[in-house]
Amino acid sequence: MSPPPARRLENVLVYSKPSWYVHPTLSATNHWFLHFGWDIGVNIDQTDHTGVFNLDDLMRYQVLVLNSTTNFGQDLDDQQKADLVTWFRQGNGIVSVHAAAVHHGAWDWYANLVGCDFAADSVRTPARLVIDPAHAEHPAVKPFAPEIWVNEEWLCYDRAVTGQPDVKVLMRLDEATFEPVREKFQQMNVQPMGADHPAAWTRETEGGRFFYTAIGHDARVLNSNFGRRHMLEALRWAAGETP
Repeated sequence: MSPPPARRLENVLVYSKPSWYVHPTLSATNHWFLHFGWDIGVNIDQTDHTGVFNLDDLMRYQVLVLNSTTNFGQDLDDQQKADLVTWFRQGNGIVSVHAAAVHHGAWDWYANLVGCDFAADSVRTPARLVIDPAHAEHPAVKPFAPEIWVNEEWLCYDRAVTGQPDVKVLMRLDEATFEPVREKFQQMNVQPMGADHPAAWTRETEGGRFFYTAIGHDARVLNSNFGRRHMLEALRWAAGETP
């Protein structure tokens, strides 16, 4: 029996329509993805139109990037949701960036894929990221193990994803190195996550691949050496790229 054909990252769709809070940096990060595609030789298309969520259009892509899509799924009808699930189950991948883990209760399937929701955020601040030794060989974090400092607006989640089915946490935030809950949320009595504060994780399920990263609030981190390598390897992994 001949081996399966090699897979290559070739076509990516970036979807960026938020349904709740609109990051003022969204236009800049959309442009960053387009330029990044030119730099790495990958076709990257960007849209905020839900009409793309039909099986014919989706099958043009190996990876869907959800760029800070607060409450993703709210604007999709039942057929669009079904087509996206079908596409995902055919071996494709989703890369969710920053606020794509924020307020997504409108769609249970996607909420379960992410595994948590937004609780609070920080001001933009440097923080220490610790690579999980069990998953330090993942190419999205391997060059930076065992730790790296990154300046970003960090999110707190309502629960940890460690131990959830098929989840591998790639890196965690060291809350001793920054204030994880900014003043607005402190006044709402939101508590830090503690020792298990995930910042990037994967989930392989239903035949597809899901990758979440907390970075991407704006283009500054994305355009750093860390951000570019981290995102490139996230896209490659989500596409199922093989040697």
